Amino acid sequence: MKASPFRVGIDLVAVQQVRESLERYGQRYLQRIFTDDEQSYCLSLATAQAQIASLSARFAAKEATMKVLRIERGIDWRQIEVRRWPEGYCDLVLSGEAALLAQERGICTLSLSLSHEAEYATAIVIADFF
Repeated sequence: MKASPFRVGIDLVAVQQVRESLERYGQRYLQRIFTDDEQSYCLSLATAQAQIASLSARFAAKEATMKVLRIERGIDWRQIEVRRWPEGYCDLVLSGEAALLAQERGICTLSLSLSHEAEYATAIVIADFF
């Protein structure tokens, strides 16, 4: 059987879990998981619910990316960044060890889709190989 030219990662996050982490750890949680740009965008949203839902979707994107990269040991969460474009869509930007792993594994592009609704946030990441 021929190997697929794609690899898929998906993750589902309970928004309540992110809310609880934020309530318990506050700024320490934000600094550990999210880049300054991710925090800036999410915390600029009009309501606390929208802020937490947006953070949850980004958390799901980071988890889905780790699945695509097949990470065997922990890396800095902030090396996987969700960038939002003015037009409204999002892309993934890897840095440091995450970027190196993608290169070593022959991944040339990552595609991202995010969604959140009420209690859950989800992300799917599709990797394309050289």
